[in-house]
Amino acid sequence: MTAHENERQRNREEELVATVLAAFDATPDPRTREVVLALVRHLHAFLREVRPTEAEWMRGIEFLTAVGHWSDERRSEFILLSDVLGASMQTITVNNPAAGDATEATVLGPFFNEGAPEIPLGGDIAVGDEHGRPLWVEGTVTDTTGAPVPGARLDVWEADGEGLYDMQHPDGRMSTRGWLRADDEGRYRFWAIMPLNYPVPDDGPVGDLLRASGRTPMRASHLHFLVSAPGHRTLITHIFVKGDPGLPTDAVFGVRESLIKDFVDQDASVATPDGRDLDGRPWTRTRFDIVLAPDQ
Repeated sequence: MTAHENERQRNREEELVATVLAAFDATPDPRTREVVLALVRHLHAFLREVRPTEAEWMRGIEFLTAVGHWSDERRSEFILLSDVLGASMQTITVNNPAAGDATEATVLGPFFNEGAPEIPLGGDIAVGDEHGRPLWVEGTVTDTTGAPVPGARLDVWEADGEGLYDMQHPDGRMSTRGWLRADDEGRYRFWAIMPLNYPVPDDGPVGDLLRASGRTPMRASHLHFLVSAPGHRTLITHIFVKGDPGLPTDAVFGVRESLIKDFVDQDASVATPDGRDLDGRPWTRTRFDIVLAPDQ
């Protein structure tokens, strides 16, 4: 193309962007208008940078259509797509601004269940899981001034000893999850199992994207927490196992340096903190002190 033709082409593209923006400019709701106009600007900037062929654009539409078809009441392929593109973590980062030394947030993941059973302090979220190594988890819940948060609710969940969440089993079981409350001094404790590395579901279009990108579907080993208390920002986070080789390549970009914790192995001869008899099995312990940001 000549310089003149390049200029004509650029003008055509810019005129189209202006026309589309004008079509949405009278959107009555201010926030909707802001979001849609930004979407149009960024989408057109993407198209003008990448310059996809019409066949490539159709392949993109077919990919998103497939993502929709793979989603149902038990699995959201769109959430998974958001996760592996880092969009979920970026949204979390934007919505959880730094507040003192408040614990950092990370992704909720697709396997949270509001119907998890309550367990007492020192209870076990993995009763009957014969595959997992017992894990003692303890810590405190405080605010950013260091004051304890008595009665804070902690929802905790993880994959089982087979590397699967209960929702992924066809028998409808509920396991390796539960909720408890911190005591009057903000302290909590419970038994779980040592978390494992496991893959995100990769049998659908998002898995195809990961393979095409040369990326692993594996998540770094982790234990989920959702911590809430009146007057405080609800915290959704994980803790990760120090030394896990999967930390740098976590499929959903959920790892934060501050959330990597020491998981200390204990010989079977070492007494457990609560005197529990583990039938001669070795176990592991970790500590996670949680700091909640004020609700703003």
